[in-house]
Amino acid sequence: MNQILTHQTVLLQEAVDALAINPEGIYVDCTFGRGGHSALILQRLGAQGRLIALDKDLTAVAHGRAWRDSRFHIEHRGFTHLTEVLDELNIQRVDGILLDLGVSSPQLDEAERGFSFRFDAPLDMRMDNSSGLTAAQWLETVDEALLTEVIRDYGEERFAKQIARAIITARAIQPIQTTGQLVELVGKTVRTRETGKNPATRTFQAIRIYLNQELEELAQVLPQCVTHLSRSGRLVVISFHSLEDRMVKHFMRDMSDADKLPRNVPIRASEVPEGKLKLIGRAVKAGNAELQVNPRARSAMMRVAERSHVS
Repeated sequence: MNQILTHQTVLLQEAVDALAINPEGIYVDCTFGRGGHSALILQRLGAQGRLIALDKDLTAVAHGRAWRDSRFHIEHRGFTHLTEVLDELNIQRVDGILLDLGVSSPQLDEAERGFSFRFDAPLDMRMDNSSGLTAAQWLETVDEALLTEVIRDYGEERFAKQIARAIITARAIQPIQTTGQLVELVGKTVRTRETGKNPATRTFQAIRIYLNQELEELAQVLPQCVTHLSRSGRLVVISFHSLEDRMVKHFMRDMSDADKLPRNVPIRASEVPEGKLKLIGRAVKAGNAELQVNPRARSAMMRVAERSHVS
């Protein structure tokens, strides 16, 4: 297996440690990226172990397909297709599933992908750039009310209304086709700046999340993960903003609660039914050593749960 990793994988050791790898087990990396987590999982698997990877980014999939390891299989599909992929591979249960959410470092560093405000490039922002509307195309036709809602709700931007109005006004003069145009427009509109943050950060995040349906897809995949985990199988999720983390936190908490019992019903502790998941430890953040070499890890939050029983 020829693995050339050109980016810093966030919470690499912590995430793979949290999976508690069984050398002969079956694991799923739902967000392959450039394979940092997958490479370490394969190092810990034995000859009979197996790793399935998914990614909707064609460039990421091309990297994975260059690997030569009979234990490894990658699919060009988003993680909402988890059940479909496992069914096709005749796999019912797996021993661990990893989700590393959001945009990857290579996607941010490739100017032509249009994810980053550090470059002046075409305004794309699609995770899968083989299909769907680009951000530029969407901004050509979106109405002001929806644009305001997206920037406010997905970007948690308090100047959402003003930014949306500025975009609608500007596009009437000329199309907004590049990241540089959008950065300049938002920079002129946002009156206060967060320390260390470009004023366009929240707007870029909001448009990306909306275009790629990131929260909707997360809501779809989490129940699939629980369905396919074996008893004691681990679900490890790394998120990068509060909306994702809140969803993961609430899902894991709700799945760890058993069906509610009527109040005042006498019952032994051993008879209290289990939830489907058991929470493992507290949320984990990147340590100081990692932040020094990879500042992008500062917003990462990892949560872990274990399948407590299989019904």
